[in-house]
Amino acid sequence: MTRLPSRAAAAIALAAAACLSLSVASRAEPVPASDLAPGQTPGIPVPPARIDAAVDRLDGLAEEILARSGIPGLAVAVVRDGQTVYAKGFGLRETGKPGQVDADTVFQLASLSKPVGATVVATQVGAGRIAWETPVVAHLPWFALSDPWVTDHVTVGDLYAHRSGLPDHAGDDLEDLGFDRRTVLERLRLLPLAPFRASYAYTNFGLTAAASAVAAAAGADWAALSEEAVYRPLGMSRTSSRFSDFAARENRAIGHVRQGDGFAALLTRQPDAQSPAGGVSSSAADMGRWMAMVLQDGSVDGAEVVPAKPLLAAVTPKAISKQADSDDVRPSLYGYGFGVGVEPSGRVVLSHSGAFAMGASTALLLIPSLDLGIVVLTNALPTGAAEALSQEFADLAQYGGITRDWYAGYARVMAPLSAPAGSLAGASAPAEPAPALDPADYAGAYENPYFGPLEIDVRDGALVMSVGPIPMRFPLRHWDGNRFVFVPAGENAPAGSLSAVDFAQDDAGRIAAVTVEVFDRAGQGRFVRP
Repeated sequence: MTRLPSRAAAAIALAAAACLSLSVASRAEPVPASDLAPGQTPGIPVPPARIDAAVDRLDGLAEEILARSGIPGLAVAVVRDGQTVYAKGFGLRETGKPGQVDADTVFQLASLSKPVGATVVATQVGAGRIAWETPVVAHLPWFALSDPWVTDHVTVGDLYAHRSGLPDHAGDDLEDLGFDRRTVLERLRLLPLAPFRASYAYTNFGLTAAASAVAAAAGADWAALSEEAVYRPLGMSRTSSRFSDFAARENRAIGHVRQGDGFAALLTRQPDAQSPAGGVSSSAADMGRWMAMVLQDGSVDGAEVVPAKPLLAAVTPKAISKQADSDDVRPSLYGYGFGVGVEPSGRVVLSHSGAFAMGASTALLLIPSLDLGIVVLTNALPTGAAEALSQEFADLAQYGGITRDWYAGYARVMAPLSAPAGSLAGASAPAEPAPALDPADYAGAYENPYFGPLEIDVRDGALVMSVGPIPMRFPLRHWDGNRFVFVPAGENAPAGSLSAVDFAQDDAGRIAAVTVEVFDRAGQGRFVRP
């Protein structure tokens, strides 16, 4: 990573401090453009009545997006000037059952857990227990990545900004097989690394490692720390970082996946292994309290909950999350757990989406210069509904009209997230496949340092693959020659997924190895016979 000259870095730090002080003032009363720091723009004028009108339209917008997407239910909260001005639910907690969604219905937040968790970290930075710049190994001495130098230098902030070099979604495949958090984190050392601090890849377990270091520094487990540091002080009584708490709520939204032309509650996502990255559950009303705190620089009614300086570090850009592919396209930026961007209005926005293919989709959008924010929680796999509703509201609040068909755009973006995994998904088996060997030739134990042992057994003349700590068992179906297929399970295997399983023979014709396609995303899917 290129380092700035010290005087330039100091100038940037001074400008950031100036912008912070001005931003606090700007929320109380408009600041003349001539008084703004060079990097701070006032944005297009937004009269208060325009925001009032946007709030007034939310009922209709929510009903419209519910009907258009077909999802069972959603909840919305809007905060303005430190207060929740709108909190309401629409539709059903579970399709086919009478329970209605309201402002207190608890939803799984999925990756909205990341910005929520970043505010937990900021409390510990403010308390002096840790810093964003603290190396993770200072509090997790057992943690390692494949490069020893990176291991020694990767910080809490690096992992919250997804700039460690770990592959995209590193470790999620182990979670799908039932491995616990400690095992997943320990095995990250086996994955290849992209350039440190010069690349971006979204990693739930990288962030979880950082949060685990913070919890260790505080002498508490992550869920308890989150409750003590943020949830309880904000009065977020329906918010938790434990799945068991969500499962025990009577007023909770059940996750739904597509079934035919509709949605059905078929799967349950248990995200405790990556709780800091995806395991928070909350209600629209509770999230309103949290949004107001963020927009008020960490305070509520004048009382500090999260110190302003470490919170500012989280909500300002630290990495380019998506490079521009044209000179008229804005890049996407990422802070510590927060997406950071600039609207066409000239106003900075903070945002994040959350998605479980097993049945949750959420969206957050904050406009700090207007002290305005919206959160949308839904109980279905990602369709674009949550993002579209939040952006429609942002358009109305800033411009007085909706600028485009946001749902159509977001639906196209979200479609791949629920697309079947595996190159053979939807394909027809060969009409005249090459014959397989005798089933007993494939049977036996195979080894892999990342995924652990894999066992191939013969049951009633067919092959069964067993893998993972439980273990999970998958019947194999012959496809062609030494290729078999199976239906994978878990968050990363949406309905219709079909994975190839390719056995390889050595020079003597003996089966020596097997490669499992859906395990091979980072080149780790080859299992070898001892």
